[in-house]
Amino acid sequence: MKIGFVCNDIATEETGYTTTRLGLSALEMGHEPWLMSVGDFGNDADDSVRAWARSVPRKSYRTTATYLKDLQGPKAKVERIAVDDLDVLMLRNDPAADLGVRPWAQSAGYIFGQRAAARGVIVVNDPHALASAINKMYFQHFPEAVRPRCLISRNPDDIKKFVDDEGGKACIKPLQGSGGTNVFVVKPNTKGNLNQIIEAVTRDGYAIAQEYLPAAKDGDTRFFLMNGQPLIVDGKYCAFRRISAKGDVRSNLHAGGRLAKATITDEMLQLAEIVRPKIIEDGMFLVGLDIVGDKLMEINVFSPGGLGSAAKFEKVDFSAAVIEALERKAEARKHGRGTLTNLQLSML
Repeated sequence: MKIGFVCNDIATEETGYTTTRLGLSALEMGHEPWLMSVGDFGNDADDSVRAWARSVPRKSYRTTATYLKDLQGPKAKVERIAVDDLDVLMLRNDPAADLGVRPWAQSAGYIFGQRAAARGVIVVNDPHALASAINKMYFQHFPEAVRPRCLISRNPDDIKKFVDDEGGKACIKPLQGSGGTNVFVVKPNTKGNLNQIIEAVTRDGYAIAQEYLPAAKDGDTRFFLMNGQPLIVDGKYCAFRRISAKGDVRSNLHAGGRLAKATITDEMLQLAEIVRPKIIEDGMFLVGLDIVGDKLMEINVFSPGGLGSAAKFEKVDFSAAVIEALERKAEARKHGRGTLTNLQLSML
């Protein structure tokens, strides 16, 4: 297969990133992986879709570090490839990372992904569904039973009332954002700072005021679903825990959290079962569920990371399982001879 992986910027990719691991796995399995930044696309005068992309000069690498060094360095093959000729285009850029920095980049991935899908390329996750998931409002489309109570607003009075109704304790964060930036926990003894918190969070858009979950102090569990089902290899679930730093409710690694082995409970499997119909309906091939207690805090559909972390704890190769799933999709498209839609192929 000829596979394209889209990231925010090739220059900022790191050895532990899931996109890097997927590219190396594809290479090891005999495929031709190309990596492209979200700003590398072009729609040509003949209406074909092309992109400046990079691939590596060797057929095998022992580590992601040596693979990425060649990919980012002068030894890389740099070509303006025909995206139309790819078997699969995997969109893995995070729009939240470009918020306020490169506004044009937030939608470029799924816009060009839509063009590629229209020209017969398998694009995952489905780019039309990704367009509706550009911010955390997408989460509201999932059953209420899996979500914490929340309010989405920019009005300070509305947010203050929600906090009061929650007994003075709530989590406030941006509707758009990632990495734990501007995430605050309001407690009865810190309500004196509520005005400043609201101002900080709403400065760049809408805020989410969310029910405080006591279990959040212990961190969360990232649990991967593939094709709408828990990602399992050799009986091991693809998952890991993120434990908050002492005194910090945020479990993000950028906020000082640490990783640990996860235990997948019946409650977590039930959450996955509840969200499965919507994920299948939207063609979300690979997603990461962030679970706290018996609730979902977030569903990451753009660039769920951590396949390497899960592999470290479970001692199995989850990246290879993802590439194998893409192989099956490419084979199904060949046999389907144009009868299967991108949405259908995304979840086969």
